Amino acid sequence: MLKQITYFLLLTMLSTVVWAQYDNPRGRSDSEEYPGYRQGEFESSVIVGFQNGADKIFDGGAQLDVDGELGWGFSLGWNWTQNLNLSYRLLFTEPDYQATVVLEDEITRQTVAHTMSKYSHQFNLTYHFRDGAFTPLGMVGIGLASVDSNIPNGSVEGGCWWDPWWGYVCFADWETYTSSELAYSVGLGFRWDINTAVFTRGTYSMEFIDLDSGTLDFGTFLLEMGLMF
Repeated sequence: MLKQITYFLLLTMLSTVVWAQYDNPRGRSDSEEYPGYRQGEFESSVIVGFQNGADKIFDGGAQLDVDGELGWGFSLGWNWTQNLNLSYRLLFTEPDYQATVVLEDEITRQTVAHTMSKYSHQFNLTYHFRDGAFTPLGMVGIGLASVDSNIPNGSVEGGCWWDPWWGYVCFADWETYTSSELAYSVGLGFRWDINTAVFTRGTYSMEFIDLDSGTLDFGTFLLEMGLMF
């Protein structure tokens, strides 16, 4: 399901670029006539990303191996000036992982393979190095990384009943091992304002999740298509 959403967003981005170019037949950015056009403007974007895998050995020999995975998200921002941008960004991924747990005897090991759900919430400060339509950028961010192991941590609760609309219905529910940790990031990239309303942005960022036993690092490529308003 996640891959289908990602492909749909990619198609949406491509369609938006084609529309923006068609709507701007002069073949250049309106910024040549409207200097400072970003300042004071709000913006939003859809995001397609690829999160690199991570391999970490923790204290006591515990180990986590996370696969690379496509993800999607969105951002909401405000251009404080032509060069400074403040934004919130959400990125969702569902990578496969393998975890090795070392029990109290420090000898017995248990290995679990599953799929995690990871939500990365970041508040970012971005600096655009040029005033023009095409500009390199640098960004720093801080936020929260929420990870759901999707492994039950207790008994399963559920039940069945006859429903007047749906017939015989059953459900099951359980709590899973989850964790929400402080995370911070740094990144570099570029931005292209196709015109004064449509922009695209490409970045590579490193996210550092602060754990009790160290940090877990993820490198992520992000491609965004957005609107200013």
